[in-house]
Formats: sequence, C-alpha cells, structure tokens
Amino acid sequence: MRKLKMIIGSVELSAQLYDTPTADAIYNSLPIESEAHTWGEEVYFSTPIKVIRESNATDVVDAGELAFWVEGNSIAIGFGRTPISVGDEIRLAAKTNIWGCALQPVDALRAARDGDPVKLERID
Repeated sequence: MRKLKMIIGSVELSAQLYDTPTADAIYNSLPIESEAHTWGEEVYFSTPIKVIRESNATDVVDAGELAFWVEGNSIAIGFGRTPISVGDEIRLAAKTNIWGCALQPVDALRAARDGDPVKLERID
C-alpha cells in the first residue's frame, strides 16, 4: 500500500493512495512543494503534474478524499462546505479525479491559510 505525508502549514496528514493513473502520477512526482490556497472549506495547491480526467471523476466528495483538479493541475482536499455547496455537501469547483484518502480527520485543515507552504513526500 502506497502512502504519503502532506504538510500544509502547521497541519500534517498521512494518506493512502488508490490504484489509479492519477495516484501513480502523483506518487512518481514526489516530493512536491507548493503553496496552499483556500476556497471555503477546501485547501488546494498547484503541482507540476498533468493527467487526464478519469471516467469516474466527480465534483462532490467526502471529507478526506484527495482530489486532483485536472484543468488546474492542482490537488484539492475538501473538508466542508465550499461557496457552491448545496446543503452539507462538499462540492468542488469542477469534476476531479479521486486518487487517495487522508488517514486522519481533515478538519484540522481549518487552520490552513492562503500562502502556507505545502510539502508532499513518500512514506516508506
């Protein structure tokens, strides 16, 4: 099972990667450094990765699912409502590839701020 560690500002999370082309591309590109951005209760950050949208891409996710926004070459982690959510759903700005899941509760990401440093690295 492939895992990675994400450090977003003061928040550290580990994640399990799924068996998908997007997860493969991300894992093979590690380590990744970036800068956090927030949109409602979502944190996202750009990557050097380019992939195509997978057939099961979705814009409504569960807290802790790791998403890849193809058009923005960005990883997105929703942990609550965004400006376009309906009810309590976590709705991202576009359909995204789901490539993994956080192994801890992601509500700690409420502490993340625009401009926070981001680092992703493999866990052996």
